[in-house]
Amino acid sequence: MSQIKEFISNAKPLNESIEYYYEIFTKEEVNIRTRWSAPYYLALYSQKKDNYLENIGFVFQQVSLYMQSIGIGNCWVGLGSIKGKNPDFVILMAFGKSEKMTRDLSDFKRKKLSEICDFDDERLKPAQLAPSAINSQPWHFRHAEDGFDVFQVKQNILKRQVLKKWNPIDVGIALAHLYVSNKDTFEFKIKNVDDIKGYKYIGSIKI
Repeated sequence: MSQIKEFISNAKPLNESIEYYYEIFTKEEVNIRTRWSAPYYLALYSQKKDNYLENIGFVFQQVSLYMQSIGIGNCWVGLGSIKGKNPDFVILMAFGKSEKMTRDLSDFKRKKLSEICDFDDERLKPAQLAPSAINSQPWHFRHAEDGFDVFQVKQNILKRQVLKKWNPIDVGIALAHLYVSNKDTFEFKIKNVDDIKGYKYIGSIKI
């Protein structure tokens, strides 16, 4: 627990102006609507500002990858909540020791690079492998002069009802994978970029 807490305190935010915090609960202290449970849960909270969901995904996917590196299995839990009301609550992350920590790349059912970008670019492989709610993979990258413009898929009406909160977190998760792979060069900023057909502009990155 002390290692995890220390890592969280040093994780890089996507937007430094957004305040966020967390609590650690046991499985008896949260409401879970899944068929499985884990011994512990990170409850994630955030100030509600522009890009706060992307920021939560970005920060805590770094935590997720770190926990995996020290033998702690974990999973984002969209169908879960805390007991009691807290307007800052965003999402839960389950974690605990796992017997199986490795997966073959063949296990990942992911879109082709050409489906998440305007043309194939191997630098986006870490984002391609990122997890997402119901494996929706809602990110799209467009090459720009100094990096990539980042977009989120505009889902159809039915999917939007389910994924409207989770897909921005998913985009933050994908960006975290690119940050972890390019720590010395990664930059994120919001520019004056228009949406494109079928996609909403989120921000722009350098890797």
